[in-house]
Amino acid sequence: MPHRDDAPIGAPCWVELSTSDIERAREFYGEVLGWGSLPPNADMGGYVNFTRGDDKIAGGIAAQPGAPANVWLTYLATSDARATVDAVGPAGGTVMMPAMDVMDLGVMAIVSDPGGATIGIWQPGTHRGFTRLAEPGAPAWFELHTPAYDASVEFYRSAFGWDTEAMSITPEFRYTTQGRDGAETAGIMDAAAYFPEGAPGEWSIYFAVENTDDSLAKIVSLGGSILEPAQDSPYGRLARAADPMGAQFKLMSNSSQG
Repeated sequence: MPHRDDAPIGAPCWVELSTSDIERAREFYGEVLGWGSLPPNADMGGYVNFTRGDDKIAGGIAAQPGAPANVWLTYLATSDARATVDAVGPAGGTVMMPAMDVMDLGVMAIVSDPGGATIGIWQPGTHRGFTRLAEPGAPAWFELHTPAYDASVEFYRSAFGWDTEAMSITPEFRYTTQGRDGAETAGIMDAAAYFPEGAPGEWSIYFAVENTDDSLAKIVSLGGSILEPAQDSPYGRLARAADPMGAQFKLMSNSSQG
């Protein structure tokens, strides 16, 4: 996919790791995804920007006391973070962190949707988000698994202005995308049939790699774990893994077994 300067409004634009061991995370993702990293920013609580070449690709920070640890957070782009936050409650969501300025970088907020999944909001300033997508070492796809499918689809339409298309409407597999006709940026899957009762929804990040099986072997050698082994799909060879601290993510490659 070509280099992009800005994410479309409503599309995933940034990913951020909250981790119990930021130095080990820098080493791990450097080995697995080929990332570099800039020195921790003391003015931002030790925030680290991961890089791919000259481009910022993701963020990372040591988990703060009382905050979720060892999780990845996806941010959706908006032109007005405060207006988006104001739309969250009426759309059935909950504001977890109100909109706040991050120096001249942009405006951020964190909310949860009707299924309990956490999602970030980012209004770009000088920080435009990641500019590489769907190439090895970069985010490739974003997917919400939710026990509140209908309410969540309507939430993202109402709060984030999503233009959605139902990809599948069978009772066994309900799936809606943000965008259509080759411009899809994220998906929502009905997970009510297989989520434990009371479990909240969760967003997944797929990172593109050259070879899923080789990446899984490297993950294990570095102390990570395989949560779902590699399998071929119509969308590539997919797997789910965790870093040594427990943060989960997914892998995607065009390579197939054998």
